[in-house]
Amino acid sequence: MTIANWCVLIACLLPIITVGLAKGASAKTAGGAGRYDNNNPREWANRLTGWPQRAQAAQNNGWEALPLFIAAVVLAQQAHADQGRVDVLAIAFIVIRVLYVIAYLMNVGTLRTLIWMAGVGTSIAILLQA
Repeated sequence: MTIANWCVLIACLLPIITVGLAKGASAKTAGGAGRYDNNNPREWANRLTGWPQRAQAAQNNGWEALPLFIAAVVLAQQAHADQGRVDVLAIAFIVIRVLYVIAYLMNVGTLRTLIWMAGVGTSIAILLQA
């Protein structure tokens, strides 16, 4: 399995880890939403405030970022693009997504947007390798 393929797996797990932060928060720090309710997860998420709410939003964005990244990696590899370059760009995407989550949790909107743009740009750069 290539490094880029491992990065696809990491990118798929990152949103789960991100929302896990909110789920793992105690009832006191979970913005009054109470303990995570597996029977009503959407209702629980709607009651979140503060950083747990932002973790939930970052999770949603993580899912939204996946299709372009996965397609870019698959298409670049199908086209026999330089694997080393694809690997480096895929690693950059993962680093950027981790920074994105951190910026989201810290409530730094402008920086978060710039980081998001870098992530999209990285996915496009991988796609252009195809």
